[in-house]
Amino acid sequence: MKIKKDKKFSNFEVVFLVITTCIISLIVGFLLSNKKEDKKLDQELNEFINTYNEITSKYYKEIDKEELLNGAVSGMLSTLDEHSLLVDKEEDENFYLMLDGSYNGIGIEIVTYEDKNIIVGVINPSPASEAGLMEGDIIKQIDDYTLEGKSSKDVASYIRKDAAKQEFNIIIERNGEELSFNIKRGNVVIKSVASKIIERDEKRIGYIYISIFSNTTTAQFKQELENLKKESIDALIIDVRSNTGGHLTTATSILSMMLDQSNVSYQMYKNNKKTKHYSTGKENFSLPLVIIENNMTASAAEMLTVSLRENLNALVIGETSYGKGTVQEYNYLSNGNMYKYTTKEWLSPKGNSIDGKGIKPDIEVSLDNTYIENPSDENDNQLQTAIQQILNKLYE
Repeated sequence: MKIKKDKKFSNFEVVFLVITTCIISLIVGFLLSNKKEDKKLDQELNEFINTYNEITSKYYKEIDKEELLNGAVSGMLSTLDEHSLLVDKEEDENFYLMLDGSYNGIGIEIVTYEDKNIIVGVINPSPASEAGLMEGDIIKQIDDYTLEGKSSKDVASYIRKDAAKQEFNIIIERNGEELSFNIKRGNVVIKSVASKIIERDEKRIGYIYISIFSNTTTAQFKQELENLKKESIDALIIDVRSNTGGHLTTATSILSMMLDQSNVSYQMYKNNKKTKHYSTGKENFSLPLVIIENNMTASAAEMLTVSLRENLNALVIGETSYGKGTVQEYNYLSNGNMYKYTTKEWLSPKGNSIDGKGIKPDIEVSLDNTYIENPSDENDNQLQTAIQQILNKLYE
């Protein structure tokens, strides 16, 4: 039998062998790399566990292990950025209450001042407003729970703690007189949008204030905007002063009421990749538009502001905004504590980052002390500047 020692491979076979070799090399390299990473991860976790065991077994005092876990997680998050952190349980409840935009309760806002729990806000409509509670009322007792020496947090905790309890007897003091109210629990929608018409020089200027971007803000904004349009406004002012943000999806929904589908609402940046997100609206808002902001305007409120400026040439008045251009995700520990961490950065429609820089206004105006001492539209110099700029635009 004759053996050929000089067999030549065809071009196809050569290519096939090269490709196969590359694939095998990649797979082997990937597996080896993963093994190295797994080994390194195991070492890091073992070091953490060994440290935990040593501390809990040798520390000279009794240790709260739940607090130790909170500290460990908090420490990890603190190495990331200022927005990645462990959230206090009470802050967590209040945070989600505001972002939900509605809750099951009675509808009052309370502050503790000089050992008195004073109602400073009554949501209308709500069970509290329907029962007749008023701002300035001092809450003395709820059912058999006396509030002497208690804070507003204690009041809120008492009302929230038993969700099955449907009715409360509240004793308040009003003008030196004690009054008793029986109030049933009900669904309370937190009002996050307010509007009005400002008439000046025979022009009707619509004004909308947004306090937060909650789950109910979109519907409220839509209703207020429609109401203003029915009143034949000549221009619009959107006020997002001290609006610290909320749901970005709420901000984009509002933008879709102002922008048509050809406009980019914002861009998202992650892993060195930018993704454009377009409005789903049918038409562009065509009236002169001014946004009022301050240094507490942040996150979703900044997204709304910069998007309307870059897409509709909205004029921005006030102070440079906070500068929060990142997005956080939320998760829970087994003990119920919540933590959040940054996962991506949002950019303006044109791809500009505002994180850490904020949005610089077109016309910078600091709020005058006159307004702080006596709040009114007339003393609000930022609002008055916005009105004047709109009138200048309308009479050009």
